[in-house]
Amino acid sequence: MSDGTEQAGKAELTALQAALAAEHAAVYGYGVVGGRIGERRRAEALAAYDAHRARRDALVRAVRDLGGAPVAASAAYALPFPVEDGAAALRLAARLEERVAGVCSDLVRATTGARRADAAGALREAAVRAVRWSGESVAFPGLAERSGERTGAAGTAPSPSTSPTR
Repeated sequence: MSDGTEQAGKAELTALQAALAAEHAAVYGYGVVGGRIGERRRAEALAAYDAHRARRDALVRAVRDLGGAPVAASAAYALPFPVEDGAAALRLAARLEERVAGVCSDLVRATTGARRADAAGALREAAVRAVRWSGESVAFPGLAERSGERTGAAGTAPSPSTSPTR
């Protein structure tokens, strides 16, 4: 394997691992969202939770296909702000989706072919969910959101007892 091909493979595996870490965090975060969101949007939160679980499982398979050991989920994640009511749960859901969109944009950049198409689809889905939760959109989902703060994957930071995955 040439150095260029090997580096591309490493970049792809790194991007897949980052996306997997973001999905682990999103699954955790949606557990919190589901506990605080109002009844009116609970089905939407459950659908997002299920979508992130499915994406997480697909990423585990993709990492293994490239010969990697999938990054494990942390036992807990520090939330970016207290989630004490439905309004905070809505903000958290939007933040989770913005963070997932960010790592998906990295994955689009690092992959080709079917994997790139899957990553682009995941980016689109996360961007649409972010708009639904927040009521706001950005011109280039996954890019503008990342220009400011840098927390852990999907807007959460690993608990102090775990190490960051990015």
